[in-house]
Amino acid sequence: MKGIIISLAALSVTTAYAQKIEGPSVTSKTSFAIVVDDSTYLQAAKEINAYRLAIEESGLGTYIVHHHWNRPEEIRKVLKELHARPQQLEGAVLIGDIPVPMVRDAQYLTSTFKMNQKISWQRSSVPSDRFYDDFHLEFDFIKQDSLQKNYFYYSINPDAAQQVHLSIYSARIKPPVVPGKDKYTLIREYLRKVVAGKKQQNSLDNMFVSTAHGYNSESVNSFAGEQMALRNQFPALFLPGNTIRFFHFTNDRALKFHLLKALQLPETDLAVMHGHGDSDIQLINGYPYVSSPTESKENILRYLRSKIRAAQESGKDIAAAKANYEKYLDVPASWMDNALDPAVMKDDSIFNHNLDIHIEDIIAARPNARMVLLDNCLTGSFHLDKYLAGYYPFSEGGNIVSVANSIGVLQDLWATELLGLLQHGVRVGNWFKHIAYLETHIMGDPTFCFKSSSKLDLNAAITGRHDAVFWKSLLKTPDADVQALALVQLAGKMDKAAYSTLLKDTYFRSGYESTRLEAFLQLEKLNNRDFITVLKAATTDPYEFIRRRSLYAAGEIGSDELAPAIANMIAYDMHSERIAFKAQTAMTFINEGPMLEALKKHDADKKIIAAVTRNGQKMKELADTMLDASKPDKKRIAEITMMRAYRYHQAVPALITIAKDAGSSEPVRLAALEALSWFPRSWKRDDIIALCREAAGGNGYTAALKAQARKNLNIFQ
Repeated sequence: MKGIIISLAALSVTTAYAQKIEGPSVTSKTSFAIVVDDSTYLQAAKEINAYRLAIEESGLGTYIVHHHWNRPEEIRKVLKELHARPQQLEGAVLIGDIPVPMVRDAQYLTSTFKMNQKISWQRSSVPSDRFYDDFHLEFDFIKQDSLQKNYFYYSINPDAAQQVHLSIYSARIKPPVVPGKDKYTLIREYLRKVVAGKKQQNSLDNMFVSTAHGYNSESVNSFAGEQMALRNQFPALFLPGNTIRFFHFTNDRALKFHLLKALQLPETDLAVMHGHGDSDIQLINGYPYVSSPTESKENILRYLRSKIRAAQESGKDIAAAKANYEKYLDVPASWMDNALDPAVMKDDSIFNHNLDIHIEDIIAARPNARMVLLDNCLTGSFHLDKYLAGYYPFSEGGNIVSVANSIGVLQDLWATELLGLLQHGVRVGNWFKHIAYLETHIMGDPTFCFKSSSKLDLNAAITGRHDAVFWKSLLKTPDADVQALALVQLAGKMDKAAYSTLLKDTYFRSGYESTRLEAFLQLEKLNNRDFITVLKAATTDPYEFIRRRSLYAAGEIGSDELAPAIANMIAYDMHSERIAFKAQTAMTFINEGPMLEALKKHDADKKIIAAVTRNGQKMKELADTMLDASKPDKKRIAEITMMRAYRYHQAVPALITIAKDAGSSEPVRLAALEALSWFPRSWKRDDIIALCREAAGGNGYTAALKAQARKNLNIFQ
């Protein structure tokens, strides 16, 4: 049926020029919005309307909203209005030239991003559509970029929520630059592909997972643990007739060709690709891991040739560079003689290119995997003209959706959280609502879903208003991620004490790795004694990722009572490479005395004991430097801001003293207050809260200090 065109004024929204809204042509409990700029709408109206019809045929009423968008606020206002209507908005897709919110002062809402905001704003801001889909967050406009007119900079309002909690889901249909095609052609082709795909009844029965070099410390136990968890999240995939494959960078020195082939297969439904990356590359292999003398020598030769070429490119003296490496590595100069030989350079270039997946590889491969999940850094940099994740859906293959990150991202993310919901027909957007950070984005159609034979409508469950009784009933469902979803949904629907008990009991009783981990993470938010009990148990959990997350949590808390648990992991779990890496960091966050006592009970290695002792001295020196008013502000601030990355709870008293010190400059005091915002679960949390309450309402604090104190209090909620 033809929809009705209404002006935005009818929705009680006022703008200089009324946006055009075409209402849903079907009645449904929730709705969806296609938001598009006027130029794209004129160029692709037929395909956009066909896309809407295809969505509505699945029973989801859909708006089309188009306008010449000047500011992000215009779109956010429309979406909030539609969300407030009886046919509540559940999600939106942003098509074409949609303003890009660049968020500042909110790095704690990312998985790990920490960058000095004094450098280039384009680099130190987070491109984030949480501006459009999280109505709990409030944003203060700063400025429009003078060069990239589509970038709009915002700061998080200190007096609003300081946690990501999506009100709706969102996605971008924004084509990257493809040689020989304009952006409107790409959008039209993509939408036609989506419409055709919605007519297919495709179950999730073929999946692969890949792990690239350098990822999670190349831990074997991490790789094995994920397979254990996925067996419970996707049990049907492990049965005859279905397919799940695991690729590891050690399988082949040029694994990318196997991955591209797997992506090309028409049967591939879902690809989860772990690794490092950038906006234009997925890193897959490094130099080969070899043991033979000949191959070991070849690795060294490649390394040396690359260094000599780098010296040439930077204008350095070639002879001096050769002499330096001859001495540094104790190798003959002859090993570098052919570094600048054109034939050798060509061979090395081909070798290096074959290590990784590049944009041109994706264009040529035409991936058919319906959904690709990338947990690399920067591959989802949708604000750029060329961004790797965009080439998956905008290839000429069958890919519909990619999920990726617009900035650097934490390696130790739970990339497969609730992922098993997809096999039950959950729309990608409804899954995404539960897992997004500030930087996480969907590229493509967020209403995409796989066929399901389940009688339970999980989309309706997620978007509906169900009480605790309903969600508790789902805890009886023999499905790992349905149970995990129920635990997430029960937050705020139960008395806190009862909820805490439920989470603790679930952790100790569940045989599902992902259910236990979800119970752990939800309990971590409560940060109570039940969590400490579970945390101590989690350090010996059979699932490596739970053990790893327990180390993170122990470091975030930093209390003396956790020293024995950390020491036990150092004694018995250092063969798990990623845990070994994290344990040696976590132990430095505990007071020296209790940590040494716990380690000595396990006859810890002398190097570990020495490291803790050195750290104790380092903490004293750190506090002295931060507190020393005779030091330049730049030096003090450099030491203070280190706390954003390292939870040195031992330094919290010094930070509190500095924040209170009227004799210190405002930048130094502000740096101390901001650093304390990164300690919401610290065992010194109460002291930090007391300081922030004093600063928020007391005398002797500037407006900027008071605002940061209020912000901290909201972060600590």
